[in-house]
Amino acid sequence: MDFDSGDSRFYKKDENENLICEIIYSIANSSLISIDRTFVDDDYRGQGIAAQLVGRVVEMAREENKKIIPRCPFAKAILERNSSLYADVIE
Repeated sequence: MDFDSGDSRFYKKDENENLICEIIYSIANSSLISIDRTFVDDDYRGQGIAAQLVGRVVEMAREENKKIIPRCPFAKAILERNSSLYADVIE
């Protein structure tokens, strides 16, 4: 899924502009990104969308040579469960 971006978030809306999913992050400092929240509408759950959102922030962290602090419980679980894939970006 391709996500839109802006205002420290990646997100997707449906054709009626209803929010399907989003991940909100903040730039903690010049070397850290905090994942603060993930959301997926009930109708879209179980499709791996939230994991894709976390992956998009990981991609951004790698591009910008930053580490991630996962404050969101879901993002933390994804990163820890797959720690071998994300060891380079986990703070």
